Amino acid sequence: MKEADLMSKKISSVNNNVIKNLAKLKQKKYREKTGLYMIEGFHLVEEALKAGEKFIYLLGAEEALLHLAKKFSINLESKNVLEINTLVASHLTSTKNSQDIFMILKISQPQNYHFNFGKWVLLDHLADPGNVGTIVRTADAAGFDGVVLAPESVDIYNPKTQRAMQGSQFHINLIMENLPTVIKEMQDNAIPVYASLLDQNAKQLPEFEKVPQVGIVIGNEAHGVTTEIAKLSDEKLYIPIKGQAESLNAAVAAGIIIYYFS
Repeated sequence: MKEADLMSKKISSVNNNVIKNLAKLKQKKYREKTGLYMIEGFHLVEEALKAGEKFIYLLGAEEALLHLAKKFSINLESKNVLEINTLVASHLTSTKNSQDIFMILKISQPQNYHFNFGKWVLLDHLADPGNVGTIVRTADAAGFDGVVLAPESVDIYNPKTQRAMQGSQFHINLIMENLPTVIKEMQDNAIPVYASLLDQNAKQLPEFEKVPQVGIVIGNEAHGVTTEIAKLSDEKLYIPIKGQAESLNAAVAAGIIIYYFS
């Protein structure tokens, strides 16, 4: 595409209707209303393109768009590729230092997913987007099949969660589902479910056998695994604390357990 053609599509006002609507996607209620979410930054956008994600809009500064077009053979003449200036990028960004590249994607949740095989992390009411993103990234790195989030957990389309996942959201299954339903189906398919608890009377991690399939429950940062989910689990799991620290960060604990069973 010629530079003049690209410049003719440039959006330079934050009052542009498209920009005004896309900026609202930083809020959960608008993501739910539209079924869309936004990612930003070269790494996340490139990971989405590598994974073959179909974007609703690709927005960026001229140099950024030209770079992606060359690397991924993107047609810059497409009506859903929009050039924006720094002012508009600052209006859309959720970070202090925008890289002036954004992508709008459709929220897509698997319907009627069957939990009859694999290794999974189950997140019970996790509230911190950084922890959730880090756990997803760790599960991806360890070769797990996916992460299941209780509906009460933090929104996986939250910009902070998206950044913390670092593109792993495009590599493994991320499913929002009621945990009791998931746990029952796993157990019906001979997949053991272990709940991580801060309880020295629980079975310690080194005592567990390495199993080919597993469900690992990680609880809320402040309150841990809920009583209901703990009762439904096959066994309670405890990571031994050898020093004076009272507990481990949820994402760190998850990482230790994930790699133990990987």
